[in-house]
Amino acid sequence: MGIDPGLTRCGLGVVEGGLGRPPRLVAVGVARTAAELPPARRLVQIEAALEEWIIEYRPEKVAVERVFAQHNVQTVVGTAQAAGVAMLVAARKGLPVELHTPSEVKAAITGSGRADKKQVGQMVTRILQLDAAPKPADAADALALAICHIWRGGAASRYAEAAAAGPGTNGYAQAVAEARRRQNPLSRTDRGVQ
Repeated sequence: MGIDPGLTRCGLGVVEGGLGRPPRLVAVGVARTAAELPPARRLVQIEAALEEWIIEYRPEKVAVERVFAQHNVQTVVGTAQAAGVAMLVAARKGLPVELHTPSEVKAAITGSGRADKKQVGQMVTRILQLDAAPKPADAADALALAICHIWRGGAASRYAEAAAAGPGTNGYAQAVAEARRRQNPLSRTDRGVQ
């Protein structure tokens, strides 16, 4: 499950995928809160929406966009608060949570860490074989986070497993080779990207 945190719009996306299987859309949406509500009330609404999604779709892992510095401090604070709620809800459900930076997600999805929202939406549409890009952009960003985590999160886990196993153990070389191969999923045709 990918979560693009925001106080006004919190993007939510659930994608299914794994080794040798192209990602498949399960669900996409946006949790919205009214700007005139107090921030604490808005966070409670986001919490409730995230709880519903986790209960309904039962994700195995949650990927949340890592908050980065912006020019508008007010936006950063609201985004960070929403990200904290997302991590808290997932942790309460016993789900592993990973954070991915916007540039990491863009690079995984488009091949460029400087891609704009339109390019990310186009690639999410292509990767998931959708008829149109999810709207608003927060929804497409949540799907991009989920796809990024499937592609990159798994490689990081395999690196950690290989390192823990140590050289000379059965499967060490295979685990390292597989992790390296999976680092660049854009070159893989079985990922739905040509």
